[in-house]
Amino acid sequence: MSVWDAIVIGAGPAGIGGASLLAESGARVLVVDEAPGAGGQIWRGIETVPEERARLLGPDYLAGHAEVARLRTSGASLAFDTVAWRVDPGGGVWLKNDGGVRKVRARHLLVANGAMERPVPMPGWTLPGVTTIGGLQILLKREGLLPDGPLVLVGTGPLFYLYAAQCLAAGKRDLTLVDTAVSGTMRAALPQLPRALGGHGPANLLKGLKLLWRLRQAGIAIHDQPRDLRIEEAEAGLEVTFHRRNTVHRLPAAHVGLHEGVIPELHLLRALGCQVGWSSTAAAFHPQRDADLQTSVAGVHVAGDAGGIGGAAVALLEGRLAAMAILEKLGRPVDEGLRRANRRSRRAHLAARPLLERLYRPREMVLAPADEVIACRCEEVSCQEIRAALNSGCAGPNQLKAFLRCGMGPCQGRICGMSLTSLTAEARGLSMEDAGHLTIRPPLRPVSLGEIADLAGS
Repeated sequence: MSVWDAIVIGAGPAGIGGASLLAESGARVLVVDEAPGAGGQIWRGIETVPEERARLLGPDYLAGHAEVARLRTSGASLAFDTVAWRVDPGGGVWLKNDGGVRKVRARHLLVANGAMERPVPMPGWTLPGVTTIGGLQILLKREGLLPDGPLVLVGTGPLFYLYAAQCLAAGKRDLTLVDTAVSGTMRAALPQLPRALGGHGPANLLKGLKLLWRLRQAGIAIHDQPRDLRIEEAEAGLEVTFHRRNTVHRLPAAHVGLHEGVIPELHLLRALGCQVGWSSTAAAFHPQRDADLQTSVAGVHVAGDAGGIGGAAVALLEGRLAAMAILEKLGRPVDEGLRRANRRSRRAHLAARPLLERLYRPREMVLAPADEVIACRCEEVSCQEIRAALNSGCAGPNQLKAFLRCGMGPCQGRICGMSLTSLTAEARGLSMEDAGHLTIRPPLRPVSLGEIADLAGS
């Protein structure tokens, strides 16, 4: 069995930063990613994207060119189109690709599998033509595709406005925005403003203001403070309806994009037994990490958005910081001046994060949807059924799985898991941490019994 000094799971900014430094320092490193190339979601397709499309996606996207090139020349072994379907606390990693399944082992694991979009359960979110804004942006990055016909974007947050601006730059004008930011968030966020004006905060906030200015200058309609928001089928496709100031608005749409921010992707970490905690400001679970970005499980480090949302620049720095900690454990020299500089830069890039978390906190209905809303899309279980089970004595998310099959579909609870926890907290009067969450077991991605049998016989 192959034994590596480190296996890096994920080839986005965090994985690239960590793997490059580890390999350049002489460590034997394997990088695993499901995508056909490096870049992750943020720099998706950076090695093959046409120049015109790359310019449309902006300078933050273009910054990925140099980092991916560095990874390619670092000496790290790269396993793309490869799924890590099981990871063991002792460093065992089970992989699957076109060649079948195999098991490798590492002295240290660097988990850099990034974030996922927060699910947005609301009336009509399961209708054809409704997708996430992140999914729409992937189509733009990978294929250069934009939705045909009127597009209504519903949600809030930096990606919400970034994608709208990218649509505008690509020539799409039949675009309408419905900003769901909660009333009073600006006032609640004001205590975080002084910190946000330090480090790289002003530059990051200015980027957001420029996006808004471009949309306003182009005459793109932006509706705010919607109430009773829902998506319905209409004769011509879809219709987004909501109340605002005692007026009913009806927006025709061929496609609807939803977005309420991103949250760490924790399935792999939970399967490893890493401890997680609830962040009330980010309204998300985060893995517990020490100063070296190590989790509660020895030998497992987490870098980038998988550890807490910070963006590409923070992810790159965290990957390098985690790599330095791993190099120390391997007995290799570490540049202390570089480590201090990376930590300072990380703090500077995170300066505006608390402000953004308060400005774009999701609506309560996202965490505790109305009874009519489907919470578990795979098994088509409604919030009403979940509340009824909880009121009948069901203890929490794992027992809900037994009662209603929530979390047993192809997504394995990635979509409904947060709703199960929040509805349990609501019904029991518990905190999100005390309400519990689904127990995650392998396989983390589908694998056939035949493939496992082939592994056992090898």
